[in-house]
Amino acid sequence: MPAIKGFSSLSAIPAEQINEKTVRKFISGEQGMLVWWSGKAGSVFAPHSHPHEQIVWMIKGKLQIRIGNEEKIMVPGDVAVIPGGVEHAGSYVEDSELLDVFAPPREDFLAGVPPSYIKQS
Repeated sequence: MPAIKGFSSLSAIPAEQINEKTVRKFISGEQGMLVWWSGKAGSVFAPHSHPHEQIVWMIKGKLQIRIGNEEKIMVPGDVAVIPGGVEHAGSYVEDSELLDVFAPPREDFLAGVPPSYIKQS
C-alpha cells in the first residue's frame, strides 16, 4: 500500500485476510500508519516487540492485552500506548475491532508481510 495523500475512506482500502480469524486494512503516510483490525474471538497476538511506537484504540469487543508486565482487558473507548521495543501480547476475548497507529510506519506491513505473531486458538 503506497503512502496516501489527501482523502480516502476505510471502505476503499483493500482488506487483507491474515488467517481465518483476522483481517486488517491499513493506510500509511510518511510519518505514521493507521491499521484497522477485525478479529474473531480466539485470535491471538503472540508475544512480540518492534521499534515502532503503537497506539491502540478499541472500537468494538474485548481484547485481553499485556504490555510489558501490565495486563488489562480493553473495551470500546479504551486506548493504550505501547512504546517501541516493549514486548506485548494479546487475544480477542470476543469478536472485536480496533485501530492501531504506528510511528514510524511498519516497513514489514508496507512490504505486504503478514505478521507471524498472529495465531488462531
